[in-house]
Amino acid sequence: MRHADAPGYGDPKNYQISQCSTQRNLGDLGRKQAKTIGDWLSKQGIQQAKVYSSPWCRCVDTATLLNKGAVKKELALGSFFDDMSQAKKQTEELTKFIAVETKQSPNIPIIMVTHHVNIQSYVGEVVNSGDMVLVKVDSAGKPLSFKLYPSP
Repeated sequence: MRHADAPGYGDPKNYQISQCSTQRNLGDLGRKQAKTIGDWLSKQGIQQAKVYSSPWCRCVDTATLLNKGAVKKELALGSFFDDMSQAKKQTEELTKFIAVETKQSPNIPIIMVTHHVNIQSYVGEVVNSGDMVLVKVDSAGKPLSFKLYPSP
């Protein structure tokens, strides 16, 4: 899924991944949106999941507010918005990560919170803040099909 609403575009110059105060972060609407998405997921039968997030604070905060389990940061979900030349390499890393995770946990829901550039590179779909993409993957982690779920 794409992180919840974070006002603005991109990140400020000289932002630091380790310092949330230097990044574009969730606003009040984004925090409310993330909680609403978590409630919606519960109504779909997802009470717990393996939850992975981009290291960016807006993604970690979205993942945490979903309230579906401990959040683990995953570099393969990190944004390459500032260097689009990394799209192919990073999408390949994400594909490998997905292959490993789906083999290790075939019957456990996996939620990954990332950025629009990552989702667009992986499935070719442009998504809005808080939108979710349910992806059916092959054994190599490559998408076979997907369904877009707009933010509830």
